[in-house]
Amino acid sequence: MKRILCYGDSNTWGLVPGSNPHKRYPQDIRWTGILQKENSEFEIIEEGLCGRTTVFEDALRPGRNGHAFLPVLLESHAPLDAVVLMLGTNDCKTVYGAGEYTIGKGIELCLEETEKFVPANRILLISPIFLGDDVWKPEKDPEFDKRSVEISRKLKEIYAEIAKKRGNVFLAASDFADADDADCEHMDEKGHAVFAGAVADALKRMV
Repeated sequence: MKRILCYGDSNTWGLVPGSNPHKRYPQDIRWTGILQKENSEFEIIEEGLCGRTTVFEDALRPGRNGHAFLPVLLESHAPLDAVVLMLGTNDCKTVYGAGEYTIGKGIELCLEETEKFVPANRILLISPIFLGDDVWKPEKDPEFDKRSVEISRKLKEIYAEIAKKRGNVFLAASDFADADDADCEHMDEKGHAVFAGAVADALKRMV
């Protein structure tokens, strides 16, 4: 059985779009759970956290710096056969003032840390789904703005270039799922199912 760590944010945690307070999809609905249920050769380790970034600290919610916590999780879950890494959406928030290239540098730091535990070609780097056009509106998530939407759409190209340079496997979540209109930020049930299939196909080629 192949041990696979899935490290991400609220779309890995399985947040139900538009839920307030936040609700989580059941295990058989979120993509990590589907991945486990439908692929008996995998042991899926879920490590999703709402608000997690590549390298940025959230002053209002401690512990969201993905790079800072990654070494601990990689060591505690070792040995690993592969790692799925999907971060970047929260980096687009206005408070961080980061553009796509800065976010790319952040994901590279996460990759560098991950490569201390697994080979580069056993890391599946995933660019996140695109933020919806209206994500910044008060009834949705005003932590973002219109520029955030533009930046989120540029991460696919940036991440693809990084993966090619480093020898990682690349997948674009935006090729398989969209943000639900309820909050323009999170995948719906159908998105989780389709995305799980794409991740499974990529992992089977890797391991």
